[in-house]
Amino acid sequence: MSKKNILYSNIIGEGKPLVVLHGFLGSSDNWKTLGKQFNEQGFLQVHLVDQRNHGRSFWDDQFNYTFLAQDLKAYCEFHNLSEIILIGHSMGGKTAMLFATLFPEMVSKLIIADISPRYYPTHHDAILAGLSAINFEAVKSRGEADTILSDYVSDFGIRQFLLKNLYWIEKGKLALRINLEVLKRQVESIGEALPEDAKFTENTLFIKGAKSDYIKSDDEVLIKKHFPNATIETIKNAGHWLHAENPKDFYNIVMQFIN
Repeated sequence: MSKKNILYSNIIGEGKPLVVLHGFLGSSDNWKTLGKQFNEQGFLQVHLVDQRNHGRSFWDDQFNYTFLAQDLKAYCEFHNLSEIILIGHSMGGKTAMLFATLFPEMVSKLIIADISPRYYPTHHDAILAGLSAINFEAVKSRGEADTILSDYVSDFGIRQFLLKNLYWIEKGKLALRINLEVLKRQVESIGEALPEDAKFTENTLFIKGAKSDYIKSDDEVLIKKHFPNATIETIKNAGHWLHAENPKDFYNIVMQFIN
């Protein structure tokens, strides 16, 4: 695989490899603060990875969990990583689950943030419509983009998260770091369930936000079926973006599990 098809990452420090995968419409930048903390206090080499069609990684028309898992395998081989500790949030959690079940020898511990192995119906329509409504020929500032997006997404925090995808492609011209057209076309694949027979038997931690409904109590049976050595922890005062909403508790639960 050519270097251009190796996922972009921000690699922090030295130590045992910890690989972090962001969620849908996110990027490695969302994990910078926690990444530094994991390195400084956990003696870990942290790999904050951008998945395809996100952040600074390559764009491609093919987009589903099989491709995302293969991308991660190619990334680990390129960087000579083995027995990684793997964290995935939301869509990144689904990638991490599939990767661990396909290549169990490459993963020593698995941490899944606020997502279950089950199928999720598409629920990103308003967000994708809002991002599509931003005309980058006309919009000249983040504030203008936010005004347009606010017609579609009322939650200020979610808008700020989405607007992190904006960057200056040249002086006076904004663009998105995400491959919006492909993500809109393939949005159904984000909700796909883990394959029926997928199984990973090493230690696994599922962390749910107390104010999120992404992991429901009846998901526990399914989690244990795919991940028989899984434990499930809940973080209080946090919804789906639990690592951003309550980073202190998130960090502590992860480090306790790793150690």
